[in-house]
Amino acid sequence: MNTEKFNHFLRQISKEPTSVIDASISFEDYFPIAISSKNKDLLHFDISSSTEWELYIDSFLKKNKANVAFGGYLEKRNIYDRSTYFKNQSKEKQRNIHLGIDLWCAENTKVLAALDGEIHSFKNNVNYGDYGPTIILKHQIKKEIFYTLYGHLSLKSIENIKVGDSILQGDTIGYLGSAVVNGDYAPHLHFQIIRDLEDNFGDYPGVSSEENIAFYQKNCPNPNLLLKLVI
Repeated sequence: MNTEKFNHFLRQISKEPTSVIDASISFEDYFPIAISSKNKDLLHFDISSSTEWELYIDSFLKKNKANVAFGGYLEKRNIYDRSTYFKNQSKEKQRNIHLGIDLWCAENTKVLAALDGEIHSFKNNVNYGDYGPTIILKHQIKKEIFYTLYGHLSLKSIENIKVGDSILQGDTIGYLGSAVVNGDYAPHLHFQIIRDLEDNFGDYPGVSSEENIAFYQKNCPNPNLLLKLVI
């Protein structure tokens, strides 16, 4: 299935918005946020500090009378400059284009399966600025197989689970982790759709360089095709 048809397929899975965090939080309490140079607020605090990020996110949510701040697909971000993990890997240029949607909200918020499926893999990705605890689900709808990735979870999210466990849409698969375990970020969920995992296990690039973005944009379609959040 080509990219255009697959995107249409994702869009048609559900007419209603899909919850990937605590379903008791109304979609009316979501508010879009930019984590790029377009957001001039980022000039006024140390973006390398997870503590200052938490203060900023809390302030942003209160200001906008929201419980969740969301966004970021294909967003070019400077925050990755703080970590060598995103620089000069295999002669690749700086990776700074975000491939998922982030949902910023409170630590320990429930993380939900977007669709029926099974646990493909899980791992604690411990590089500075990485995902921390991560779960990847495998889905098959009709003849199409694809994956969803849930990053920046708590450690307990990857305890007492195993590869192949069946998961139903809306099941609680984990909880948001703190900066201590989630790669040193303010608490949030990184949610990403992946067509071909390329033999990865419990991990997949969530950020691309400009030179590789054409491939990743096709392999990691916009998660909002499923989530249907109003931006």
